[in-house]
Amino acid sequence: MNANHSNSLQSGNYISFSTRKRSGDWVATPVWFAPDNDHYYLFSAGDAGKVKRLRNFSEARIAPCTVTGTVTGEWQDAHAYVLDNATDQARALAALRRKYGWQMLAADFFSHLTGKMGRRAYIRIDP
Repeated sequence: MNANHSNSLQSGNYISFSTRKRSGDWVATPVWFAPDNDHYYLFSAGDAGKVKRLRNFSEARIAPCTVTGTVTGEWQDAHAYVLDNATDQARALAALRRKYGWQMLAADFFSHLTGKMGRRAYIRIDP
């Protein structure tokens, strides 16, 4: 992982996570992310388009961005994978809770209340 790119990513709260459609077009979404060793983790609704696209193509791109998705740095090619193993999912959730603290706990609380917690997808990004 490029040290400068890693620092610019880790100093922010959002990355633009871009996945590839069957047509070859890219679809970018601003997401929370958390570093853990040489990976980044994020979560999404299990039925979200990005999750469906990742099941077809592992190619992805990431860049630092604002909460509204305005890219503030360079795009970096990556591979991303939907985590199906409970141990991997727990690692992703732990990384997100470490980074976002009470904000992630609040998101988890409301996901539990609405029944969405069990339908979450966790994604590992390998830059």
